[in-house]
Amino acid sequence: MFDCGMHMGYNDERRFPDFNYITTEGDFTSRIDAVVITHFHLDHCGALPHFTEQRGYHGPIYMTPPTKAICPILLEDYRKITVERKGETGFFTSQHIKDCMKKVVPLHLHETVWVDDELELRAYYAGHVLGAAMVYARCGNESVVYTGDYNMTPDRHLGAAWIDKVRPDVLITETTYGTTIRDSKRARERDFLEKVHSCVMRGGKVLIPCFALGRAQELCILIETYWERMGLTVPVYFSAGLTEKANRYYKLFINWTNQKVKESFVDRNPFDFKYIKPWNREYADLPGPMVLFATPGMLHIGTSLEVFRKWAPDERNMLIMPGYCVAGTVGAKVLSGMKVVDIDQYTQVSVNIDVQNLSFSAHADAKGIMELIRQASPRNVVLVHGEKSRMTYLKSKIMSEFGCPCYDPANGELLEIQTGQDVRALMSDQLFRASWEKEQKKRQDSSVLGESTAPITQMPVRGVLLLGDGKRVPRLLDPSEFDLDAVPVVESGSGSKGDADSADALKDSMEETLSAGVLPAQHAQSSGSIVFRTRKVFDGPSLARRLGLMESEPASMDVSKAVLAAIRELLLLDPKTCPADGDGESVDASVIAVGDSIRVSVPQSTEECDLPMVNISWAWEEEELATQTLAVINRVLG
Repeated sequence: MFDCGMHMGYNDERRFPDFNYITTEGDFTSRIDAVVITHFHLDHCGALPHFTEQRGYHGPIYMTPPTKAICPILLEDYRKITVERKGETGFFTSQHIKDCMKKVVPLHLHETVWVDDELELRAYYAGHVLGAAMVYARCGNESVVYTGDYNMTPDRHLGAAWIDKVRPDVLITETTYGTTIRDSKRARERDFLEKVHSCVMRGGKVLIPCFALGRAQELCILIETYWERMGLTVPVYFSAGLTEKANRYYKLFINWTNQKVKESFVDRNPFDFKYIKPWNREYADLPGPMVLFATPGMLHIGTSLEVFRKWAPDERNMLIMPGYCVAGTVGAKVLSGMKVVDIDQYTQVSVNIDVQNLSFSAHADAKGIMELIRQASPRNVVLVHGEKSRMTYLKSKIMSEFGCPCYDPANGELLEIQTGQDVRALMSDQLFRASWEKEQKKRQDSSVLGESTAPITQMPVRGVLLLGDGKRVPRLLDPSEFDLDAVPVVESGSGSKGDADSADALKDSMEETLSAGVLPAQHAQSSGSIVFRTRKVFDGPSLARRLGLMESEPASMDVSKAVLAAIRELLLLDPKTCPADGDGESVDASVIAVGDSIRVSVPQSTEECDLPMVNISWAWEEEELATQTLAVINRVLG
């Protein structure tokens, strides 16, 4: 299960997800292998203690170390507001939060974590807030990327999100700003500072609702720099009691910030603000201009709502909404233009304050969403975490540009997506080189004809696929690495005609399959096994000098003998790789035999190929022993 958040627009049981969609029997642990939390915002983790401690999920929970550190602080802060200030009952307790966090398993960036024998997880940097991650999950041949919230644009303290070209079956992406293409970051910052400056110069107060971590640090750095440059003395306050703890975690997880912050951190902590002071509730009634960063960012509870109620009737004051507001919150009502807002069932407020909506949200805009889809190259896209109208437009844009199916399901809607049966395989060096050279030649021919050519990002490959047996990864090899004439005839002791016919039929079918470009398997010299062959080309004169051969001696023969002798000596040092022919005197000295199937030889140069090389062949069953033998050969050849 990806994320376990709450709806910030409700203050009753609707704030939590309807977990009955998972099961109505209440046994969530048997239905869910793991819960993955992408970041610490409450709309992504706010229902976690409720789900684990009150609804009974006991399985593992995965999140990044910064999220694990900050998540319980925000959960406890929200619990205090809900229970101790509002007096709600039936809410999760402080002990529930502690017990919930004991189930957390750290998930580090780019680390592959196996939940069980089938399910693997990997985290990618998402920007957005400290510790935010996108999650790649794979089970068997099916894979999903869940983005959570992400930002494709670097800011003053965090880098941009990015992901490998993992080509998942499904990409689930947020669409908070699915139809918005934001203007330049520098223009937004200039507009923000000009509006704040003009308001305080006319004696007004500026209220900036924001969450304690994330946009708060971004805007505080911006205000701090501007106040320093302009020499302003107007007081600036930050309401959250979490400021000190937040700065502590930014110090602890400095490696999650951008390069500029890391470099400046050597001289001073950029989150130790000189002009920004802690807020006291009594300051709200003081006369004169001031700037207040108040939590939370959607004006639904807390200090920001309390101060808004006092400052909203005065037209000299200004409200700057730097982020997104969920429908139903006071922030969303104010942004919609309402002049009278219900704070609660007993209180109404006249909105005369100057309302400004400047997007400093750390969500990807439409351009960023398209860029992430381009990076990941999914087969299907699912749009979530956004408004239906925005999703509809973005859905058409994605399908037209990428040609892949795109879905925008409603809450509670079940999606069934057909996935392919792809096989993951390791490609041999020889096949890659042959395919690469063929593609390069094709590009060169096109450029000669005056056609424009783009960089090679993908290319067709035709090879032989050897399927694994559950323990070995399938291999994709060049057809030239196989000798079809050497296909074994599997004969029984009687040598019946049927067996010979079967072998001939097997050989014919393999030749037909290979010529058709389908991926066959190749059998070996021993019954029912598969043979691999490779060759190592070496620099004869250079190796001769390194082995101490006289330059006056016949180089080709001496180097061949010396190479085999050196390989044999090293193989004899390990009982596992000890040649089956002992010292090589009693058998053919030009071939080294290791184990049952491994053969090492140095062929004599011919007119067709005069390069000195070592040939190695081995059966599929002795892959581990062949790896050790190849390591010895590489040591000799340098």
